[in-house]
Amino acid sequence: MLPNIPDTNYKRVVIIGAGFGGLALAREIAKREDLQVVLIDRNNYHQFQPLFYQVAMAGLEPSSISFPLRKVFQSKKNVHIRITEVHGVNPDRKSVDTDLGEITYDYLVIATGASTNYFGMKEIEERAIPMKTVSEALALRNRILQNFEDALSVDSDDQREGLMSVVVVGGGPTGVELSGTLAEMRAFILPKDYPELDFTGMQIHLLEGSGKLLGAMSEESSAKSKKYLEEMGVIIHTEQVVTGFDGKYVSTKQGLRLRADNLVWAAGIKANPLNGLNPDVIVRGGRIKVDQYNRVQGYDNVFALGDVATMSEGKWENGHPQLAQPAMQQGKALARNVWRVMDGKKAIPFVYKDLGSMATVGRNRAVVDLPFWKFQGFFAWLTWMFVHLMSIVGVKNRVLTLINWVWSYITYDQSLRLILKPKTIAQIADKEEKNTEVV
Repeated sequence: MLPNIPDTNYKRVVIIGAGFGGLALAREIAKREDLQVVLIDRNNYHQFQPLFYQVAMAGLEPSSISFPLRKVFQSKKNVHIRITEVHGVNPDRKSVDTDLGEITYDYLVIATGASTNYFGMKEIEERAIPMKTVSEALALRNRILQNFEDALSVDSDDQREGLMSVVVVGGGPTGVELSGTLAEMRAFILPKDYPELDFTGMQIHLLEGSGKLLGAMSEESSAKSKKYLEEMGVIIHTEQVVTGFDGKYVSTKQGLRLRADNLVWAAGIKANPLNGLNPDVIVRGGRIKVDQYNRVQGYDNVFALGDVATMSEGKWENGHPQLAQPAMQQGKALARNVWRVMDGKKAIPFVYKDLGSMATVGRNRAVVDLPFWKFQGFFAWLTWMFVHLMSIVGVKNRVLTLINWVWSYITYDQSLRLILKPKTIAQIADKEEKNTEVV
């Protein structure tokens, strides 16, 4: 199989990864028609990761936070999209190895993002539920809803409690937002769907290894989010490091033991560097060392940005936060520097502009830290909604998301509680074969 990318006289920029950084770079750099852009990703869509938890909790359709890459670049004839796996880079040959074959480049940009970090705990990796992709969010939704269905038919209270209870590990924005949404479902939605179940037996535990929630945010936001969650009935355990999960009990280094069949892992991420780079440029968390132009140290034409890159800049001595904003800012800055170099101008060092951070805990409850102002409550919740709505790719997706949010707010309900279990081709073929035998 061959990539079949046309050869031209233009410089070829190969971008691996269509996350926030890779997509921002591709959209910006494609504005110049004297560049050939090759965008590679394992999926044919961009995923809006900050709202994965709403897909997992049946608040949004997956299509509302996903956008087809080919639709983004429909009018750009100089952009070539290839959906494939990348296995490594060959700097000497200026190429990357993919399932489609070898793809050459003049400039390579690694924007492969990050994946779930289980810190070497195989037992947890095998049994916990991660939430780093749309598919994993759907798997979590299926698991939670199916467990409520199963809870209707079990004999013992212990089994029922285990099926209904959820332990969320990680007190960052994802863990806080997921726990808050679960608490709202327990209060307003699930008792109407399952009147036969007693939801006082549904425990929601949030575990955090450090001493506070939302560790990257201000003390005010951390304390307020903790207060909100406790008011909603979430049981918070700080300074608890999870060490095991046997499918029935979650155990911690400090001796805590919690009964739950469901462990959601939101406790950390690790970068996804490519094979073939000098091991010396790979540092803590798998991140790639880059200079202030996002150029990988030791390489003239290989760049990295976003979660997979670490740049020492200003107060960010150990790299920028692994969030959407640094990735998008780096992508746009790199595009401008490519243009400057092509025009014979000097590249400009990247400077991160911290726009602040925020998290929502539930209806009318959110915390916002801006560089010049910190606030919580209803106005923070509206701010969170507006910022996330405007960040979603595509007008249609924004409209659909807004409709779902408004409907949920007015009715205290969601209409997306579907258990979707796609059949594999092998399963379909096996069923057809059995039907044929019967006939």
